[in-house]
Amino acid sequence: MRRFVAARWLAAPSLLTVILGLWPPELRAADPQPYAVELKPSGESALDAAIHDSSQLVTLKDKAPVGGFALEQRAHSDADRFQEALQAFGYYKGTVMVKIDAMALDDPALVDTIDKAPAAPPVPVVVTLDLGPKFHFGQITIDGTLPPNFKPSLGISRGQPALAADVLAAQETLLTALREASYPLATVILPPATLHRDQNELDVSFQVTTGPRADLGQIQFTGLKDMSEAFMRKRLLLKPGEPFSPAKIEAARQDMLSVGTFSSVRIVPAETLDANGNLPLTVEFVERKLHAVDLGAAWSTDLGASVNAGWHDRNLFGNAEQLNITAAVQLGGDATAGPGTQIGVQFIKPDFLQRDQTLDTSVNFVKQDLIAYNQTALIERIGITRKLSPEWTVGIGILAEQEEIIQEDVLRDYNFVGLPITVKYDTTKSLFDPVGGVRVTLSETPTQSLGTGGTYLISQLSGSTYFDFGSAGRSVLAVRGLVAKVSGAGVFGLPPDQRLYAGGSGTVRGFRYQSIGPQFADGKPTGGTAMSAGSLEFRQRFLDSWGVAVFADAGQNSAGGAPFTDAWRVGVGAGIRYYTSIGPIRLDFAVPMNREPGGDSFEVYIGIGQAF
Repeated sequence: MRRFVAARWLAAPSLLTVILGLWPPELRAADPQPYAVELKPSGESALDAAIHDSSQLVTLKDKAPVGGFALEQRAHSDADRFQEALQAFGYYKGTVMVKIDAMALDDPALVDTIDKAPAAPPVPVVVTLDLGPKFHFGQITIDGTLPPNFKPSLGISRGQPALAADVLAAQETLLTALREASYPLATVILPPATLHRDQNELDVSFQVTTGPRADLGQIQFTGLKDMSEAFMRKRLLLKPGEPFSPAKIEAARQDMLSVGTFSSVRIVPAETLDANGNLPLTVEFVERKLHAVDLGAAWSTDLGASVNAGWHDRNLFGNAEQLNITAAVQLGGDATAGPGTQIGVQFIKPDFLQRDQTLDTSVNFVKQDLIAYNQTALIERIGITRKLSPEWTVGIGILAEQEEIIQEDVLRDYNFVGLPITVKYDTTKSLFDPVGGVRVTLSETPTQSLGTGGTYLISQLSGSTYFDFGSAGRSVLAVRGLVAKVSGAGVFGLPPDQRLYAGGSGTVRGFRYQSIGPQFADGKPTGGTAMSAGSLEFRQRFLDSWGVAVFADAGQNSAGGAPFTDAWRVGVGAGIRYYTSIGPIRLDFAVPMNREPGGDSFEVYIGIGQAF
């Protein structure tokens, strides 16, 4: 009898398992419990976005599913956060209602109801906001003794909506103004605001402690290894005895970082004044590796594959001098007749003779076999550029070139000297992916041919501008323009590489490199003396790292007359961008709208960085 009873109890779990296995899944209680969140619109989009972004109900719904008790606690926490968000947007009488399965959070039966709910459909969680009236600022006061003739501008005034973000911004504005007035130890504290519920107003006060006024004290450098401290002290834009200014300190930090030999530069003020009542500073440097090697590659249907490598010494003699040795190989393409190579050596010395003046010298060996011509050349350059302001740069130099060129099966030697003069204006913030600002470059290069004695002038004006549609660089319209003219010589009075060409990624995509403009009888480019081109490109990012672009380019090139006078060629296309830390990887596909006889039906371009 005992054996029978034991057998019956042992069989019970198995029978229960069978029964549960046959029970429809959607009718079983779920643990954890799936749920769906509905945030009812409040009528104020910025508030709705803040509610959504702060909600753990939304963020953790799929990442961390929970049971009944934890779900109730998560909803309670969200309700508190939503109430704070209402107040931050000025709704101090606003209320928050969160219901789970149509039950209030304080319902004693809520947890049990959630635990008994089936897995499908998910338990509904509904959030409703009752905004009430929006509060406005009442009295705004500053408590404490302000410096003489100090007139702070807080950026808020009585009657404005009482937004928490505006109060914090006013606090930071006041503190920044005090420190810019050379009070480095100043503090601004926000005591609790006074709420007038009957008037829907909020009184705000700022408690100020200025501390003593101070100038800069001794400036200490740390972290320098290969870099000369004397060079950096000479370059430093700060001097002991100058008034303390956070803005000037930050400008000095950015300036030292721009030298290019440091991975980071920090300027740390002391926490107390020295015995003379001045504020010491410590400049902390972290140097980059002294040597670097880089590799690069690009490909296009017209120029083929390009592979380049470089070896760089960032601090040759301890004063931020740069030595760059580069090599590149060009292979295959329908605008080339054979492979090409380029080897270059460049030396750059910053602060040459005076601050913000750079000496740049280089020697390049170039061999390229293009459809237009075959060139073997040695090119020497020496130039000085001077930075007049953060936006303006001017330069002057000497260019010498000795070359052998074969064009139309005729070999000629050319020797000439040029005097390039450039003026640049640049307000963009990124070399490879600008999203705002303007770039303009004007160059004038008087050139003397040493063989024929001819003199000519090459003039070029190029520019681009970028419009960010309020999207932090995610939706950008880019516009590019180029105008060039050679004066003093006709096409065949110029070395072929000094003539003007259009077509390719630098001017008109969709057309083969150098293919737009005058041609020989066999269809090969002759080059021109007047050229103009322009581009429109719209760039749209999506997700974290991807983007697309659509574009239209147009250009013309003539053997005489002036820019804008010859027939225009137009190319249109689209591309994909993959954004990396060093810049976007670009793939563009373009087609010509009015193809020349014998021209390509499309072009493809792959490279790093935007097209312009």
